[in-house]
Amino acid sequence: MIIKRISQLLLVVILTILTQVGGIIYILSSFLNSKLKRNFKGRKTIIFLIIYLFTTFIIIPFTAPLFGREAIVNSEKIKPTNFMTILCNRNYVKPEMNKLLKNVEYSLKDSNIEIHYLDANFPFIDKFPLLPHLSHNDGKKIDLSLIYESENGKISNEQKSVSGYGNFVEPRNNEFNQIEKCLNSGYFQYDYPKYLTLGKINPELKFSENGTKKLIESILVQSNIGKIFIEPHLKNRLKLKNNKIRYHGCRAVRHDDHIHIQLK
Repeated sequence: MIIKRISQLLLVVILTILTQVGGIIYILSSFLNSKLKRNFKGRKTIIFLIIYLFTTFIIIPFTAPLFGREAIVNSEKIKPTNFMTILCNRNYVKPEMNKLLKNVEYSLKDSNIEIHYLDANFPFIDKFPLLPHLSHNDGKKIDLSLIYESENGKISNEQKSVSGYGNFVEPRNNEFNQIEKCLNSGYFQYDYPKYLTLGKINPELKFSENGTKKLIESILVQSNIGKIFIEPHLKNRLKLKNNKIRYHGCRAVRHDDHIHIQLK
């Protein structure tokens, strides 16, 4: 009995960490399940999924604006890298971020570059942590995928990992290696996203310097952009001089598998 209670508590914690609302929904579904007299195979799971999906796709999009946030507006060029971002309610931002993304989309209208987003923020409550990120807790932050291209230089909107994280653009021999410096200084977590790829894909694709630079430059001209985080060797490789491009520090994780942007 004690082991069962501990397991349930652990599940509530995990669901809360992953989705913000999953733990509460699990408790609610367990209560409803205890009241149902009819029994059938997979009842607990089915009840949980029905309530969770209804909450995620019907209730939350209408209640998040009460907390100053809204779901990222998908379009022809603005898309999630992985549908799990939406399924886990990690796709919420301040309305100003949606405006920024829309403006960037417009500036890229004559290119083949798409905006593929990763983790943004949860729908409710400032300061509620969106783990494993350190700062995605106020609706002002979002991670974007790097741009890749084929061997002949054609822009591709495919990714190099299933999750969108963990496929690094390593420093060249002649580039400053901030990753090595952080790891040697004891920040063991710095490259842990390598364990979060969920599988590497499309090995034929390579990092697009021109495509990624064009995307970043389109973001930098937006009046409400506050900061951009990428790894120092990529900033130098892409010849980006804007002082809004900052280094995130060794306490975070490396940023040569994605771009972090945030509002002022």
